Amino acid sequence: MFPINKNSLRTDAIQILKKIPGNEKKQVEEVFLNHLAASHIWKKARTIGVTIAQGFEWDTKPIIEAAWKDDKTIAAPKCTPKEKQLTFYQLDDYNQLEVVYYNLLEPKPEETLKVHKQEIDVLIVPGLLFDRQGYRIGFGGGFYDRFLVDFPNTTLSMLHSRQLMDNIPREAFDIPVQYLITENGWIGGV
Repeated sequence: MFPINKNSLRTDAIQILKKIPGNEKKQVEEVFLNHLAASHIWKKARTIGVTIAQGFEWDTKPIIEAAWKDDKTIAAPKCTPKEKQLTFYQLDDYNQLEVVYYNLLEPKPEETLKVHKQEIDVLIVPGLLFDRQGYRIGFGGGFYDRFLVDFPNTTLSMLHSRQLMDNIPREAFDIPVQYLITENGWIGGV
């Protein structure tokens, strides 16, 4: 048996996500938000860490706007590519974002407040493929694996059941998320 290649899995997962029709994608995103907003995890959280999704990724703007509506703080990441590190900043308005490398939207540090990782109550971790234990294949930069090493609070990811595998190839530094939200509900017991 040959080892599973993470890069080919990433490519396949991206194709799966790109093929989900727009109307189905929107419905699934609404279900994600409904599951999240109804949870005790959401209700007790004051600060939510979340990326600003682009393109084929699951849209995070409804989550951001629901958090603002519920008077929660949104913390969005800024990548430091050389060190492969994430720094989170409080996002109060979309005008505080700028386009950076790979057309990512990230906070402008000069217009936002830094949020320390222990202040983030819930971190929504992006990914392409997952297994039921919460292990994931992300976009390959290792940014979140480094950030999660000493992250003390709740982690979760949103995914379509098509992104769920029996087993994800794991490396020693991989850290699973605690909860998964699919269109069918929670995995990880909420």
